[in-house]
Amino acid sequence: MKQPPKWIYYSKVFYSKFQAGCVKAKIEDNWINGHEIGPIVEIKRLKSKRYVVRYTYDES
Repeated sequence: MKQPPKWIYYSKVFYSKFQAGCVKAKIEDNWINGHEIGPIVEIKRLKSKRYVVRYTYDES
């Protein structure tokens, strides 16, 4: 049975989706230039109309 992904949340909350998108792009670029398979990166909107960035963590 496939387990759901483990998520890591970036430590900062952003006021705009643009700011969160910049961090998302930076996370994706760092993995592309590295030696590992890149994570799934998402931007989530909070009830307070702020945004957080989260990405997957795969131990395998």
